[in-house]
Formats: sequence, C-alpha cells, structure tokens
Amino acid sequence: MELKTNHAAPVLTDPPSISKSRLGLHSSLLPYSQQGASFSSGKYINIPRKKPGKLDDVRSNGWLDAMKSSSPPRKKLNKDFNIEVASDDVDNAYCSWMLKHPSALNSFERITNFARNKKIAIFLDYDGTLSPIVDDPDRAIMSNAMRSAVRNVAKHFPTAIISGRSRDKVYDLVGLTELYYAGSHGMDIMGPVTNTDSNDHPNCVKSTDQQGKEVNLFQPAREFIPMINEVFRTLVENTKGIKGAKVENHKFCASVHYRNVDEKNWSTIAQIVHDILKDYPRLRLTHGRKVLEVRPVIDWNKGKAVEFLLESLGLNGRDDVLPIYIGDDRTDEDAFKFLKKKKKRGYGILVSPGPKETSAFYSLKDPSEVMEFLKSLVRWKEEEEEAN
Repeated sequence: MELKTNHAAPVLTDPPSISKSRLGLHSSLLPYSQQGASFSSGKYINIPRKKPGKLDDVRSNGWLDAMKSSSPPRKKLNKDFNIEVASDDVDNAYCSWMLKHPSALNSFERITNFARNKKIAIFLDYDGTLSPIVDDPDRAIMSNAMRSAVRNVAKHFPTAIISGRSRDKVYDLVGLTELYYAGSHGMDIMGPVTNTDSNDHPNCVKSTDQQGKEVNLFQPAREFIPMINEVFRTLVENTKGIKGAKVENHKFCASVHYRNVDEKNWSTIAQIVHDILKDYPRLRLTHGRKVLEVRPVIDWNKGKAVEFLLESLGLNGRDDVLPIYIGDDRTDEDAFKFLKKKKKRGYGILVSPGPKETSAFYSLKDPSEVMEFLKSLVRWKEEEEEAN
C-alpha cells in the first residue's frame, strides 16, 4: 500500500487489486449470483442510450415520494452558523417529538451518569453533523471551532467519522490523524489493528503508515468499483442536461444530488436513475437528504461499520462500553438501530431541526449543538480525571 501525505498527515491510498479469492467475500455479502451484470477492470459495459421510461415507474415504486420526504418544510437561515433551522409552523410538532427524543444537551447529566465507569466511543457522520448542509457538497466545510472540538474529543475517546463520502474525501475535509475513517457508508474503513477477531476478517488488508503504525483497510465491496465507475459515467452523461444536477463518485457508491434542481425535474432524474439500474441487478438505490445513492447490494451499512470498528477496538459486546453515534441522515438510522439493539448499551443522537421518524434515542438541532455536546463531553471527562 502506498502512502500519500496531505498537510504532513498520513493518508492511505488503496492497495493493489485483490482477487476475490483473496478477499474471501462471504455469500452473505453477495445476495445475487455471480451471473448478474458482468464487469471487470479492463472492459466496460456499453449501456444503450435510452429515453426515460414512463414516469409512472418512479411514481409507483415510491421514488418520488421518498425524494419529496427528504425535503423538509419551509426553512429559514441561521446566519450565525450558516445552517437551516425549522420554521415556526413545525415548532409545536417538534416539541412533541422531543418528548420521545429529548435533547442530548438537556439530558447531558443523565448521559454522563450512565457513562460513569464506562469507556465511551464516539462515531460521527460528517455532512449535516459536523458541517452545515449547503447547496454545493464541495463547500460543506467544517469550521475551525468544530475541528478543534472533534480533535479534543479524540484525545479522550476513540473517535471515528462514518460518512457517505469517499474515505479520502472525508479525510481531506476533516484533516485529523487522530481519528478513524469510514467512507462510502462504511464500505471503506481504515481502522486499528488489535488482537481481536475482526483483524482476521477475510476482507481486511493489513498495512503500515509512514509512522510505522499498522492499520487495517477493510473494503467488503471492492469488486464493485469498476461497476460503480461505469454507472457514475453514465449518470454524468444522462443528467448533464438537467440544470442543478450534480453526480459524485464515492468509490463504492455513486450519488445524484438534486438539491439545486427544479422540483418539476425531480421525476426526470428519478427515471434516469431507474432506467440505468435496470441493467445492474447487483446495485440498489437508497435515499438521502436530497440525494439518490446507487450502492452495491451487500449486507453492509453504517451499523455494520460501527460494529466492525468496535470489534477492532476490542470494545464490542462489553458492558463497560458506551458507544455514541451522532448523525442526521437516513443512512445513519442503521447505526441507530444497531445501538438500540444493544439493550441500552449505546446512544444514537439524531441531528434534526424538525421531527422525523428515527431509531435514535436523543436529538440535537444542528451542528452548533453537536459542537456544544462534544465540548461538554470533553469538559466532563477532564473534570472526572481531575477528581480521580
């Protein structure tokens, strides 16, 4: 594995291509047979250009409804933090919703009382959690104050970023070597090497960074990279005539952003994605906040990524560990559900300016509250250490 540096900080690049036999992909990770759409790193599938089908396709399968549901009610701008906040017409519903998902700040004493004598592990989404949601994903920059808060948290607790973005991209945005990074919704993880079972996982590749530190690189969907590249190129070509559409390649998934697209054209975007996926039975669609994401059909998500990192850290299945996951999007729900299944051994915290269905236990309104929560954790830990 080669090592690149960015601002004098180590960044791992991918190892040479690995055969499927070396990866040892489990059948549970590949629900479809190998006889689906074939692909290789050397040859590309010629996808016939086709006109969008009937829009009834995307209406009947619920895509349009899902796209609209990812668009919150009317918004107003909080200029202090450049973030969107809920309008007055949802305040009452939000207060009622918070009875079920109380503020993590208002409940901070309760959280720390439960955390006493436990080892806390922190997992964070990036967009909408550490950075504001903005029209251009490339401009979703976390503030220096937030970066300092995350750095200080990592001094006291194992901390990981789990993002839908590519691992390299989210590392460039965060720029902290103290953290562990999982990109593409957990399908690309750079984690620690410890004496645990996770290090023997067939999809792990051990490597060493420039400082001599051994690390694990885990990529359960590595064989899908050529396929994702093909779909990405086709999406770019087929959406180039739609004003405001933006397509991103996150290595193990491709995203189509429609935040800046006129709503009357959303059905066209949905139909384009729908028609392309007809040729790829081993890829599926997921919905995020004003984004359609094409991902491999494997049994892997952010919840699995949390479990894998906890195992790598030697913390999974222990009664004296408190995992905390903070995120704002639908893809974070898999992590919330995983922590919920741990019988109150972990807390999911949803970042949302308005009520929405969630498996999270607590809530925070926006990134500014996330930053305050992280700072409060550091202060509490430092006071606890001084007392001891």
